Amino acid sequence: MNQHDLGDLRAEFDKFVKNSCSTDDCSNQDAGDKEDDEPTPQFVDALKSKLLAPAISGVYLSRLDIKRIAEGIGESLPIKERANMIKSLFRHTTKKEYLKEAFGEINKHINGRILIYQELGEAFPDSKSIFDDYTDKAKKTMKMFEQIIEDFEEIEPSEDPLFI
Repeated sequence: MNQHDLGDLRAEFDKFVKNSCSTDDCSNQDAGDKEDDEPTPQFVDALKSKLLAPAISGVYLSRLDIKRIAEGIGESLPIKERANMIKSLFRHTTKKEYLKEAFGEINKHINGRILIYQELGEAFPDSKSIFDDYTDKAKKTMKMFEQIIEDFEEIEPSEDPLFI
Protein backbone atom coordinates (compact mmCIF):
# COMPACT_ATOMS: atom_id res chain seq x y z
CA MET A 1 0.00 0.00 0.00
CA ASN A 2 1.47 3.36 -0.90
CA GLN A 3 1.30 6.61 1.06
CA HIS A 4 -1.24 8.17 -1.30
CA ASP A 5 -3.73 5.33 -0.72
CA LEU A 6 -3.20 5.56 3.03
CA GLY A 7 -3.83 9.31 2.95
CA ASP A 8 -7.06 8.78 0.99
CA LEU A 9 -8.20 6.14 3.44
CA ARG A 10 -7.48 8.45 6.40
CA ALA A 11 -9.37 11.34 4.79
CA GLU A 12 -12.33 9.09 4.03
CA PHE A 13 -12.37 7.79 7.61
CA ASP A 14 -12.19 11.30 9.09
CA LYS A 15 -15.07 12.39 6.84
CA PHE A 16 -17.11 9.38 7.94
CA VAL A 17 -16.50 10.09 11.63
CA LYS A 18 -17.35 13.77 11.18
CA ASN A 19 -20.63 13.02 9.38
CA SER A 20 -21.71 10.04 11.48
CA CYS A 21 -20.98 11.31 14.93
CA SER A 22 -21.26 14.98 15.58
CA THR A 23 -20.20 16.15 19.03
CA ASP A 24 -23.83 16.75 20.00
CA ASP A 25 -24.77 13.12 19.35
CA CYS A 26 -21.81 11.50 21.07
CA SER A 27 -21.40 13.64 24.14
CA ASN A 28 -24.49 12.30 25.94
CA GLN A 29 -24.15 8.60 25.22
CA ASP A 30 -22.90 7.64 28.71
CA ALA A 31 -24.63 10.37 30.66
CA GLY A 32 -26.16 7.75 32.99
CA ASP A 33 -29.65 7.42 34.32
CA LYS A 34 -31.43 10.36 35.87
CA GLU A 35 -32.43 7.89 38.57
CA ASP A 36 -28.80 7.67 39.69
CA ASP A 37 -28.86 11.37 40.61
CA GLU A 38 -31.97 11.17 42.80
CA PRO A 39 -31.47 11.68 46.54
CA THR A 40 -31.14 8.64 48.78
CA PRO A 41 -31.46 8.08 52.54
CA GLN A 42 -28.39 9.09 54.54
CA PHE A 43 -27.31 5.57 55.42
CA VAL A 44 -26.91 4.52 51.76
CA ASP A 45 -23.56 6.24 51.22
CA ALA A 46 -22.07 4.67 54.35
CA LEU A 47 -23.57 1.33 53.40
CA LYS A 48 -22.10 1.48 49.90
CA SER A 49 -18.62 2.34 51.14
CA LYS A 50 -18.61 -0.47 53.70
CA LEU A 51 -20.64 -3.18 52.00
CA LEU A 52 -19.00 -2.99 48.59
CA ALA A 53 -15.42 -3.11 49.89
CA PRO A 54 -14.41 -6.70 50.69
CA ALA A 55 -11.54 -5.44 52.83
CA ILE A 56 -14.12 -3.80 55.13
CA SER A 57 -17.16 -6.08 54.86
CA GLY A 58 -15.32 -9.38 54.51
CA VAL A 59 -17.35 -10.42 51.46
CA TYR A 60 -17.60 -9.49 47.81
CA LEU A 61 -21.12 -8.93 46.53
CA SER A 62 -21.26 -9.11 42.76
CA ARG A 63 -23.82 -7.42 40.54
CA LEU A 64 -25.63 -10.73 40.24
CA ASP A 65 -25.69 -11.09 44.04
CA ILE A 66 -27.25 -7.64 44.40
CA LYS A 67 -29.79 -8.48 41.70
CA ARG A 68 -30.70 -11.71 43.53
CA ILE A 69 -31.03 -9.78 46.80
CA ALA A 70 -33.46 -7.41 45.10
CA GLU A 71 -35.44 -10.29 43.61
CA GLY A 72 -35.59 -11.90 47.06
CA ILE A 73 -37.55 -8.91 48.37
CA GLY A 74 -39.71 -8.52 45.28
CA GLU A 75 -37.76 -5.72 43.60
CA SER A 76 -36.41 -5.59 40.08
CA LEU A 77 -33.06 -3.93 39.45
CA PRO A 78 -31.27 -3.44 36.15
CA ILE A 79 -27.66 -4.56 36.03
CA LYS A 80 -25.34 -1.54 36.31
CA GLU A 81 -22.50 -0.50 38.59
CA ARG A 82 -22.71 -2.13 42.02
CA ALA A 83 -22.85 1.22 43.83
CA ASN A 84 -25.74 2.39 41.66
CA MET A 85 -27.56 -0.90 42.22
CA ILE A 86 -27.28 -0.45 46.00
CA LYS A 87 -28.55 3.13 45.66
CA SER A 88 -31.49 1.91 43.57
CA LEU A 89 -32.29 -0.83 46.05
CA PHE A 90 -32.54 1.55 49.01
CA ARG A 91 -33.63 4.75 47.23
CA HIS A 92 -37.29 4.64 48.21
CA THR A 93 -36.90 3.15 51.67
CA THR A 94 -39.56 4.50 54.02
CA LYS A 95 -40.27 1.53 56.31
CA LYS A 96 -38.16 -0.46 58.74
CA GLU A 97 -39.84 -3.62 57.49
CA TYR A 98 -38.34 -3.06 54.02
CA LEU A 99 -34.89 -2.62 55.56
CA LYS A 100 -35.31 -5.80 57.60
CA GLU A 101 -36.23 -7.77 54.48
CA ALA A 102 -33.39 -6.31 52.42
CA PHE A 103 -30.78 -6.82 55.11
CA GLY A 104 -32.16 -10.32 55.73
CA GLU A 105 -31.47 -11.19 52.10
CA ILE A 106 -28.01 -9.64 52.26
CA ASN A 107 -27.35 -11.63 55.44
CA LYS A 108 -28.27 -14.85 53.60
CA HIS A 109 -25.60 -14.09 51.01
CA ILE A 110 -23.05 -13.15 53.66
CA ASN A 111 -23.80 -16.32 55.65
CA GLY A 112 -23.21 -18.32 52.48
CA ARG A 113 -19.78 -16.72 52.16
CA ILE A 114 -19.04 -17.43 55.82
CA LEU A 115 -19.79 -21.13 55.23
CA ILE A 116 -17.40 -21.09 52.28
CA TYR A 117 -14.72 -19.45 54.44
CA GLN A 118 -15.20 -22.11 57.13
CA GLU A 119 -14.88 -24.92 54.58
CA LEU A 120 -11.77 -23.34 53.12
CA GLY A 121 -10.31 -22.84 56.60
CA GLU A 122 -10.79 -26.54 57.32
CA ALA A 123 -9.41 -27.60 53.96
CA PHE A 124 -6.39 -25.29 54.23
CA PRO A 125 -5.43 -25.02 57.92
CA ASP A 126 -2.43 -22.76 57.24
CA SER A 127 -4.80 -20.13 55.77
CA LYS A 128 -7.47 -20.47 58.45
CA SER A 129 -6.46 -17.22 60.15
CA ILE A 130 -7.07 -15.28 56.93
CA PHE A 131 -10.52 -16.81 56.47
CA ASP A 132 -11.32 -16.21 60.14
CA ASP A 133 -10.45 -12.54 59.66
CA TYR A 134 -12.91 -12.28 56.76
CA THR A 135 -15.53 -14.13 58.80
CA ASP A 136 -15.14 -11.63 61.65
CA LYS A 137 -15.49 -8.71 59.24
CA ALA A 138 -18.62 -10.25 57.73
CA LYS A 139 -20.19 -10.68 61.17
CA LYS A 140 -19.41 -7.04 62.03
CA THR A 141 -21.08 -6.01 58.78
CA MET A 142 -24.22 -7.91 59.76
CA LYS A 143 -24.23 -6.12 63.13
CA MET A 144 -24.00 -2.83 61.24
CA PHE A 145 -27.27 -3.73 59.51
CA GLU A 146 -28.98 -4.16 62.87
CA GLN A 147 -27.77 -0.71 63.92
CA ILE A 148 -29.02 0.88 60.68
CA ILE A 149 -32.46 -0.69 61.20
CA GLU A 150 -32.56 0.48 64.81
CA ASP A 151 -31.55 4.06 63.92
CA PHE A 152 -33.83 4.34 60.89
CA GLU A 153 -36.75 6.72 61.23
CA GLU A 154 -39.78 5.74 59.20
CA ILE A 155 -41.18 8.33 56.86
CA GLU A 156 -44.93 8.64 56.86
CA PRO A 157 -46.53 10.00 53.69
CA SER A 158 -48.49 13.18 54.21
CA GLU A 159 -51.49 14.47 52.35
CA ASP A 160 -49.52 17.51 51.22
CA PRO A 161 -46.55 16.29 49.11
CA LEU A 162 -44.69 19.57 49.64
CA PHE A 163 -45.05 19.44 53.42
CA ILE A 164 -41.72 18.85 55.14
